Amino acid sequence: MFAAEASGLRALSEAAVVPAPTFVTLGHTAALSFLVLEFIDLKALDRTGGARLGTALAELHRIQGPAFGWPEDNFIGGNVQRNTAHADWPHFFRECRLRPQLALARLNGMDPKLVTKGLGVVDCLGGLFIDYRPIPSLLHGDLWSGNAGQDSRGKPLIFDPACYWGDRETDIAMAELFGGFPESFHVAYRSAWPLDRGYEARKPLYNLYHVLNHFNLFGSAYLGQAQRMIERLLADLRR
Repeated sequence: MFAAEASGLRALSEAAVVPAPTFVTLGHTAALSFLVLEFIDLKALDRTGGARLGTALAELHRIQGPAFGWPEDNFIGGNVQRNTAHADWPHFFRECRLRPQLALARLNGMDPKLVTKGLGVVDCLGGLFIDYRPIPSLLHGDLWSGNAGQDSRGKPLIFDPACYWGDRETDIAMAELFGGFPESFHVAYRSAWPLDRGYEARKPLYNLYHVLNHFNLFGSAYLGQAQRMIERLLADLRR
């Protein structure tokens, strides 16, 4: 897990558009594993820092990869995130994101009927991409407000990545899922690179992945939210 995080931090640092903590070293002893990063006196994003981050994130998303995926699997929280390369984005999201989380949810006690409904979303999600062809952007991959901040000089940073090449909308959807980013972040991002008009319809699809992952990590507190998202998506996709 630490090796995967270090790989993501290196990718962000090499992109040189959104600052990230410098990787120092990692290793293990008989009793523990460790990851060493530079120390940064982090503060919450303010209005100016949020705007700077929004503009920089749009630059990061313009960096394009060879295919959807990543050279190796990594982690989303404590769960494995599959990153097998695909040329087709809907197929990648179907097979490497939603289907594995639904399989894990079944093992973790989710009602099989709800899992079946979730698989119904998987089977017909292509309907959300009829007129939309995203590029494989360099993503943070787990962009909630707890993974962003600014230093004592006001420079924004992102950390704890789960990087891959994917649709940029997934980072924005995750940033909106739990809130916490200043409005200036969203305004600056959309000013730098406006979102496609179909984004609002795809947002619950992208966030279903993270809500299912939270169910698999933390239990039934996320069950109701997952159910509502699945029901909404099914209704929209069957129109």
